[in-house]
Amino acid sequence: MDKVRIDKWLWAARFFKTRSLAKAAIEGGKVHIDGNKSKASRQLELGTILSIRQGFDVKVVEVIGLSEQRRGAPEALLLYNETAESVTLREQNAAQRKAVNSSPASDGKPNKKQRRQIHRFLSN
Repeated sequence: MDKVRIDKWLWAARFFKTRSLAKAAIEGGKVHIDGNKSKASRQLELGTILSIRQGFDVKVVEVIGLSEQRRGAPEALLLYNETAESVTLREQNAAQRKAVNSSPASDGKPNKKQRRQIHRFLSN
């Protein structure tokens, strides 16, 4: 096998759960092939660079294997290599998102001291 449809490959490499989701992502501009948008029927070859946006993350991968069949996750990892820059950028973005969301969560219910302070504030 020397060529495979990009939507089948994305499904087989486990980037998307179904082929229809892969096709929708391609048509929605979330998948770029060598920096350009394309159609779901485009033939994918070895050595092609893909940029895949999933949620907040963008993965830049190089195709090193072709498959039209979806197999287990360990076998799917053998179909691509993610670039080192992509990995570090994703980790930095994840750390930033975690830092922003790590504010101390409250129960929503004030304790006795806070209730007294609220009553004093409202009575003045």
